[in-house]
Amino acid sequence: MNKSTLIFFAMLMLLFIGCRSQDHPKQHIRQAAVAGQFYHKNPAQLKNQLKQFFSEAKTKRAGTTRAVIVPHAGYVFSGQVAASAFNQINPDRKIKNVFLLGSAHRVWVNKASVFGGEAYETPLGQVRVNTEIVHKLLENSAFSYNEKAHKNEHSLEVELPFLQHHLKNNFQIIPILVNTQDQREIQSIAKALKPYYTQNNLFVISTDFSHYPSDKDACKTDSLTAEAVASGNTEELLMQIEKNNQKGVSNLKTSMCGLSAMLVFLDIIEDQGYTIEKIEYRNSSDSQYGNKNRVVGYWAMRVVSKKAIKAKEASFSLNATEKNYLLKLARNTIDQYLKTKRIPAIPENDLTPNLKTKTGCFVTLHKNGRLRGCIGNFSGTLPLAEGVQEMAVAAATEDPRFNTVRSEELKSIKIEISVLTPLKPIDNLKDFELGKHGIYIQKGMHSGTYLPQVADDKNWTKEEFVSHCSKYKAGLGKDGWKKAKLYTYEALIFSEKSHSNE
Repeated sequence: MNKSTLIFFAMLMLLFIGCRSQDHPKQHIRQAAVAGQFYHKNPAQLKNQLKQFFSEAKTKRAGTTRAVIVPHAGYVFSGQVAASAFNQINPDRKIKNVFLLGSAHRVWVNKASVFGGEAYETPLGQVRVNTEIVHKLLENSAFSYNEKAHKNEHSLEVELPFLQHHLKNNFQIIPILVNTQDQREIQSIAKALKPYYTQNNLFVISTDFSHYPSDKDACKTDSLTAEAVASGNTEELLMQIEKNNQKGVSNLKTSMCGLSAMLVFLDIIEDQGYTIEKIEYRNSSDSQYGNKNRVVGYWAMRVVSKKAIKAKEASFSLNATEKNYLLKLARNTIDQYLKTKRIPAIPENDLTPNLKTKTGCFVTLHKNGRLRGCIGNFSGTLPLAEGVQEMAVAAATEDPRFNTVRSEELKSIKIEISVLTPLKPIDNLKDFELGKHGIYIQKGMHSGTYLPQVADDKNWTKEEFVSHCSKYKAGLGKDGWKKAKLYTYEALIFSEKSHSNE
């Protein structure tokens, strides 16, 4: 074979390889499509805005966040809620890949469209696409690449600046758009993605909730929809969406614009031992640019392993020194606040790791053996020591059942503190143990609780305990709990009386 023949065959091979390469999507950098519209185009302004959002975001809860559910509206409307969701992720965590799941708003896509370019670009720089995973997904018939669908779509793009700002380590993305609600197609997409739902990867589900009802109607509708999402069950979510539609809510166009993406994700985690937690809710009327007559709803939610929550519950305890410190802190804080209207600062050196742990707590005041005030919260948004300070002041000055505690009265008051474990949903009272568990009842905007120790003062049965809480604390009537969400929790309880000799 002469030299010219070799050259001819070499050219044929290059041509063949070039033609075969068209089977893969064209490699390119996707430019930011909605910078300057949905968020600041100027990098410095964008960084300042994100910094402000995260400074006011809900505090990270215990356990490794495996996925977040976030809104995708303009930052002036939903940015604060989105930050509360992303703030649940440990910024130091080494995340290899972020799977972005959203619905296409401008171009309909069949099944799922995975972005086939090299990177997404935002004012904060480029985020690389994991092209190896993309190519594997494109080998599956459930996936294709619709370039037009990705080109101007905002639902995935707006999440990237939050990730770029918050995560300290490099990561790659797999951007996926879904429109189908066909059950078989949803299952096929989920099956292909399930192997990637691992500790090293993060899933971001981009969706807003109700579109265009009034503020009042949105709050009710979005609460019900979020409860259905938190169930982790696709059928329950679809049933709730249908109920929303049948109610005839004025101007309700959709209950969830990213429903397809949500259905895919719920199918991925079904029966895998994960809990979906609600973090924060707002709607567009909470923005200075919003209108209460026509709103869009936004939820921040996160997904965490049930085992991680149980491990955290089992591992937390306080020693006698820490308990005594909190009791003295509560008393001193009330005393100082009644005199100066200020909560005293806590020296940083006083705080052990346990006292810095973010967990819910209640502070109860007794005078001559009778209740004098009790206030608390479940959210655990503050370190325990700071939470005790706030609840101590609230119990002394804000309990609507009592007059404000007077300074001269404080010496006659005994303080009790209850440190709470995270809420655990239950289906019936079989999982409720009187005297060990507290009960939390929630239905719509109504909620109420009885601490575990309330059972010590009453000769009630389980049903009486829950019925009284339902009627007098949640405002649902004595039988209202039967159609409400029920949660139990445990409390680490200690008081000045019980620790006076320690």
